[in-house]
Amino acid sequence: MYIYLTSGTGDFLEQVKNKHSQEHMILIHGDGNSVLIHETTGKSVFATPRKFEVLDAVNDLEERGFFVFNNIPVTDEGRPVFEHRFLQRTGAIEDEPGFVAFRLLRPIKSDTYIVLTQWNGPHSFETWKNSKAFQAAHATNEDTTGVRQQNIFSAASYITTYSAIPKEDAE
Repeated sequence: MYIYLTSGTGDFLEQVKNKHSQEHMILIHGDGNSVLIHETTGKSVFATPRKFEVLDAVNDLEERGFFVFNNIPVTDEGRPVFEHRFLQRTGAIEDEPGFVAFRLLRPIKSDTYIVLTQWNGPHSFETWKNSKAFQAAHATNEDTTGVRQQNIFSAASYITTYSAIPKEDAE
């Protein structure tokens, strides 16, 4: 399974989505741009997409609610370590109130993985961030061998958030 992302204005991306209505696409809106998500086993209909392989998935993505992209740049050497750690996750997020879906996305032509989560709304995500389950899931494992842990990140991670409803319509 692959996810392809393309950015642009909401109006233009809505036209693309309508033109390819047989494809599973979700239009989401952030600050200053919109993103069209195309999830498929085939090729993308986008001219110049960002392409990701879906490594892990929980539930179907739906065109509603609040989307959080945790963008995590990882070194080439760190990719196997990162993927192993993530694929061994406890799955505690799935039991959180307001959780809708999850994707772990491996970049095809970049170094930035995306941990995509979908929530009923921003409040559900904030509640998760303040939960004990979040703290446990993001706890750092202390190295007790005296050997320094390898830094697998090529830059700082960053969060981008989106809504399935354009901001002007949500207010």
